[in-house]
Amino acid sequence: MTASTNTRRWSVRHTLLAVLLGLTLALWGASAAIVYVEAAQESDELFDQSLVETSHLLLSLVENEVREHGLEKPIELPMRGHPNPRRYLLFQVKDVHHRILYKNDGAPESPMAADAPDGLSWTTLKGRQWRLYALWNGTRELQLTVAEPTSHRDDISSRFFYKILIYGLLMVALAAGAIWWSINRVFRVLRRSTDEVLARTPNDLGDVNLDGAPSEMHALLAAINRLFGRVRHTMEYEQRFTADAAHELRTPLAAIKTNLQVLQRARNDAERAEFIAGLSASVDRASRLVDQLLTLARLDPHGEAVAALTPGDVAPLLAEQQDQWQQAAARKQQGFSMAIAPAPGLVHADGLRILLRNLVDNAQRYTPAHGAVAVSCGQEQGRSFFRVADTGPGIPDALRERVFERFFRLSGAQIPGSGLGLSIVRSVAERHGMQLQLNDGADGQGLTVTAWLPAVPG
Repeated sequence: MTASTNTRRWSVRHTLLAVLLGLTLALWGASAAIVYVEAAQESDELFDQSLVETSHLLLSLVENEVREHGLEKPIELPMRGHPNPRRYLLFQVKDVHHRILYKNDGAPESPMAADAPDGLSWTTLKGRQWRLYALWNGTRELQLTVAEPTSHRDDISSRFFYKILIYGLLMVALAAGAIWWSINRVFRVLRRSTDEVLARTPNDLGDVNLDGAPSEMHALLAAINRLFGRVRHTMEYEQRFTADAAHELRTPLAAIKTNLQVLQRARNDAERAEFIAGLSASVDRASRLVDQLLTLARLDPHGEAVAALTPGDVAPLLAEQQDQWQQAAARKQQGFSMAIAPAPGLVHADGLRILLRNLVDNAQRYTPAHGAVAVSCGQEQGRSFFRVADTGPGIPDALRERVFERFFRLSGAQIPGSGLGLSIVRSVAERHGMQLQLNDGADGQGLTVTAWLPAVPG
């Protein structure tokens, strides 16, 4: 079982919907509860205030009646007999002997609360809870008791609760719809891009359409397009590299085949030895071309990761190859000199050896007999360098940039080669942060190649 099947997948869209909807419901529920509790408290305070004001008004009317008629008989007020069908507000007026002097319709004949304290309190009448307010007049001869059922307050609170509930559910439904639409709109773009990529063939590496993509997804899709671009560039590079390699290999292979055919028709040992030498030269050329191609493939910037650079010095790397280069120069009857001075910098030893070997080999190949090749390293103006100078044919200024292209060779070049040496040099230099500089050789003859090393950080 693969790792992908073991990993539990989860949906960003479902997670966002669940989190946002849950958060919306939680916030609405908490807000509704707070509003309901606060409104209930405010409502109770308003009802109590109304109860107190009503009690003071009734007591002032009763006192006025008492001043006119005294306390010998029940109080007669114009509101006596006024209907009170809902029994919303009940009140009684009694004297110090607890004798009921006046009450409204629905109020009991006996005191509603014989020992009710002054002010607001709670009592129970006929199995129901009532809010009670007791008030004495200034001479404490009359006590007014007003009772209000809590059911009325509960009815108002219930209606308010249902209104909040209905309004809140409507708002939650609208918020849920807006959240669902927004999330699906975002993921619709992602789904469109996914379908677009899935519908492509392996060779279709064009950019993904970014139209309508939000800014957060735009960065991801742009990164995918950059990846496609790198893959496209790598494929083009591989195709071009394969085509060029096949073209270049055709020449030495054809020479090998020709030499074999001629060798089969050799008439004597002298001709046979001549054709064997030509065959050996063709094999050497093919081998060198294959080695160069393999080196160039390893240096492909789109292939393996660039090796880490470490502080080092070019001088020891030059010194370890000095004998080999001197022997090659002696075989070709060339002069060879080396001036080594400390050249510290950031280097990668293996890559630097490839670069040095190709520069010196290129110089020795194109320098004629009795010419000279000079290799040096050191520091100039605070920068480390190494330099290879020769007295060969040189390179015209207009072509000094093109000689770094793969398989490019100067017209009329008499020396057999693959046109890959300087291309390998540039690949190594780019991978290791070096700067290359091409100039004329000594006295304006030949070519001088200078490579500047990246400095070691402070």
